[in-house]
Amino acid sequence: MSGEAWISEAAPYLAPREPGQADAWTDEAGRRGRRGGQSVFEAGEVAAPEAVRAALDLEQGQRVVVRARLILLDERPVEIARSYYPLGVAQGTRLADPRKIPGGAVTLLRELGYTADTVTEDVSAGLADPEECGRLELPPGSAVLRLLRTSGTADGFPFEASLMTMPTDRHLTYRLGK
Repeated sequence: MSGEAWISEAAPYLAPREPGQADAWTDEAGRRGRRGGQSVFEAGEVAAPEAVRAALDLEQGQRVVVRARLILLDERPVEIARSYYPLGVAQGTRLADPRKIPGGAVTLLRELGYTADTVTEDVSAGLADPEECGRLELPPGSAVLRLLRTSGTADGFPFEASLMTMPTDRHLTYRLGK
């Protein structure tokens, strides 16, 4: 995406997919004549990072399931996406498995009884750490955007916190309402 405008909306990424339908990123890239993909590089139980612990309203020391993916556009890395789930939501499910989930995590979450009725997104900017530089193929000292998205049920239970890290050439557009 470097050097070109790419405006993306969050809403399609929060909607479950129909059987046989491509995941939201593959679909979005395909509509633009590009190839979207992703590679899972971590899946399983981990200690909750502080921002995730706060977003999911967890006690200090509680563990979560993480599903970390490198998001690709035409085989090039454009984003690191780490989704975190309370153990009671994801333990023993395909969310903790490194294989691709048919229809994506949002579709599986719906099957498990979790729908994003409330969503909070927090966007910040900073310098990429060495791991982010390596995965995103950025030179040391590069700036990145970080988006923390927390999804919750209608009764306020936060069931997913996703931290997305991307180069600063991204443009985030928010269209609210149903």
